[in-house]
Amino acid sequence: MRKPTASQTQLAPDPRFGSKLVSKFINCLMHDGKKSVAQRVFYSAMDQIQKKMPDADVLEIFARAVENVMPVIEVRSKRVGGATYQVPMQVKKNRQQTLAIRWILMAAREKKGRPMYLKLADELIAAYNREGAAISRREQVHRMADANKAYAHFAW
Repeated sequence: MRKPTASQTQLAPDPRFGSKLVSKFINCLMHDGKKSVAQRVFYSAMDQIQKKMPDADVLEIFARAVENVMPVIEVRSKRVGGATYQVPMQVKKNRQQTLAIRWILMAAREKKGRPMYLKLADELIAAYNREGAAISRREQVHRMADANKAYAHFAW
């Protein structure tokens, strides 16, 4: 019997919130297979968010932060005749989520001098408020797509 591929296996919801999005985020946060460390960092960040915004639901803040960072459109390279064009294209839902998670983690990791859970909490709050490095990245991608909309007819 063949082993199922990654797309065929089901992602188990995380133990604390019961959310598959949180589970996916923790898996992306994980380094060298140390899932318990990634969970500790993520849950500490959520506790930090709870302290800063006591009247709000932390899971809702997290979900909204990821949703705010999701790009609607991106540019992809397309070679036509000898020239390479940056063609704006719609982003599929699964890739939107993956890019948003990647950008949030990248923005948190770029900040230096503080524990990861504090940097992650700050970046998630910033993304929730539509500010911060991850949102800047999204806006930059949208600007590039807008600047190259003349090549939209090359979309495949």
